[in-house]
Amino acid sequence: MQKALGAGLFLRRADGTLQLTSAGERAALQAERIEREICGLASAVSGVDDTAAGTVRLTAVPIIVNHILLPAAPALLKRYPALNLELIGNARDLSLTRRETDLALRLARPKTGGTRLTARRIGTMRYEAYASASCSPHEAGAMPWITYDEAMAHLPQAQWIAARAAEAGEMIASVRVNDAEAVLEAVLSGLGRSLLPSAIADADARLQKLNCSARIPLPSRELWLIAHRELRALGRIEAVTEWVRQVAPR
Repeated sequence: MQKALGAGLFLRRADGTLQLTSAGERAALQAERIEREICGLASAVSGVDDTAAGTVRLTAVPIIVNHILLPAAPALLKRYPALNLELIGNARDLSLTRRETDLALRLARPKTGGTRLTARRIGTMRYEAYASASCSPHEAGAMPWITYDEAMAHLPQAQWIAARAAEAGEMIASVRVNDAEAVLEAVLSGLGRSLLPSAIADADARLQKLNCSARIPLPSRELWLIAHRELRALGRIEAVTEWVRQVAPR
């Protein structure tokens, strides 16, 4: 059930969260245009570029937020002390057109959004096999594979594990998860081996990389930064966009 609020600008969902109506989206766009004009006027008067100030909401899957974006955030905030960064770790694709987020870092090119969104490929997430460093290499090579539940079986890393296990007659672990962060924790706990992003796992001394020769090449996934076309010229959006491009794995 949804209930109209704020002169028809918002709808309250059944879970208590707010969603912009069509009228609300138009009002938000107009407010953003006014903000850009004010920033441009201030820049012209002061002779300096638009400063990065205000709040930017950026969403990505939890493993990227926790192990790539958060460690790099202090440098960004030191450079732009008036910037507020909201990092939202969520496996669900939050909507930019409904203003659930300002920027989205995703592991696939978006299929929807039309001309209202811009999408730029900014990096590549490469995967390799890892196990806990507490195991000997021989033990690690004999461990079962930790993989994803059925809802995530379409992921390239899940498909690779399924093909590898079938090809080599290896076991799949009895524990299945629905998120890469959970895969990482399961590997660290010694429950098995799995594929992890090398940009993250190579920096973790608790993990060891495994040599997995197979006919199927190890997977990689494109990293795409999605932005709302109406927001991209704002100073705070430009600052965070450039920062994400710098810290994204290549």
